[in-house]
Amino acid sequence: METQTLWTQIQDLYTNLDQHPWVSTILGLIVLVGVALLAGHVARIVILRITKMLGRQPALHWINDLRQHKVFHRLAQLTPSLMVQFGRNLVPEMSETGRHFLGNLALAITIFVLTRVISALLDALLDIYSRTNYAKTRPIKGYIQLTKMLLYVFSAIIIVATLIDRSPMLLLSGLGAMSAVILLVYKDTLLSFVASVQLTSNDLLRVGDWIEMPQVGADGDVIDITLHTVKVQNFDKTIVSIPTWRLMSESFKNWRGMQQSGGRRIKRSLFIDAGNIGFLTDEQEQRLEQIRLLSDYMHRKQAELKSWNEAQGNVAALAANRRRMTNIGTFRAYALAYLKSHPEIQPNMTCMVRQLQTTAQGVPLEVYCFTRTTVWNEYEQIQGDIFDYLLSVMPEFGLSIYQQPSGNDLRNGLMPVLAKEP
Repeated sequence: METQTLWTQIQDLYTNLDQHPWVSTILGLIVLVGVALLAGHVARIVILRITKMLGRQPALHWINDLRQHKVFHRLAQLTPSLMVQFGRNLVPEMSETGRHFLGNLALAITIFVLTRVISALLDALLDIYSRTNYAKTRPIKGYIQLTKMLLYVFSAIIIVATLIDRSPMLLLSGLGAMSAVILLVYKDTLLSFVASVQLTSNDLLRVGDWIEMPQVGADGDVIDITLHTVKVQNFDKTIVSIPTWRLMSESFKNWRGMQQSGGRRIKRSLFIDAGNIGFLTDEQEQRLEQIRLLSDYMHRKQAELKSWNEAQGNVAALAANRRRMTNIGTFRAYALAYLKSHPEIQPNMTCMVRQLQTTAQGVPLEVYCFTRTTVWNEYEQIQGDIFDYLLSVMPEFGLSIYQQPSGNDLRNGLMPVLAKEP
């Protein structure tokens, strides 16, 4: 009985629509929104299928990036709001105020969806650009982020202005009065943007660069450059996030020049015990002449010294007046000849073995050269092999490395002496 009564009321309402205009308005809105949503669903299916077919073409592979970021999916979402915006005049018995409000609401939704479409399009363009050769030298991720930020700000202003039916310039003029507050709130963003522009335009930093910034604990490879932060993966696999503006306000070391030069520097010293340094005897000179890397040096040096000593006359008869070869000088010449003949040492870069200021730990001989490789583990292997050999060959020249006495040295050396004392 209740069902028949409800049905009877509906029939009476339908036959008396002219007495209830709001009913036809509601029904018209329901029909309009339903048709708009259905059209949006159909448009999404059609657009996605067409773009899927186009994306299979090799020349149009960039369409797959747009599909991956749902550019076409969001583009199809414009259909319902556009249909409501242009079809609101078909709704019967709707007042002008209602039509105007419905048009503004549909326009605001259209602007919001269009903003999301542009945002997705920017993300897709960033992915496409990241596969080019310019991506490492000229990253644009910071610019994309700033563009999206400005896009959302201006879109929000236009949407609010549309809903309240006011000019966007009115809201912008109000924002002008709040410029001081805006600058304070977005201070880091503005600083980071300026720093990002300087880093990119001057080519100071790229993704993949090895940088050192001890003040923030960064020592590793740059893995991402954004508007606000630069991410560095340290060699212990930790990740440090550095504010972009700090890279311009503070100093950092970039190892890209070393990697591009094709050679990595070796700069390490051998500390020689000063007590073993002295002149070479005739027997030592004859023995060292048999070393292949030293034979030319020995003959040339002996002829030079003989000529100089003979020019001094009888004065050179005294040992202090004669020039003689030393074991440390001969070892320095041998170490240099060894480096120049080493297959892993870069011949086109600086190569020398020099004596530094004597210290309490001995006489330092610094090895200064460049390897042919910049790969870290290969570089360490070459450096270790060089110093292993030089340390092992030093006794051939009557030299030894300075080493501070350990507990065993004191126990084995001094204790027997103290035990013999009365």
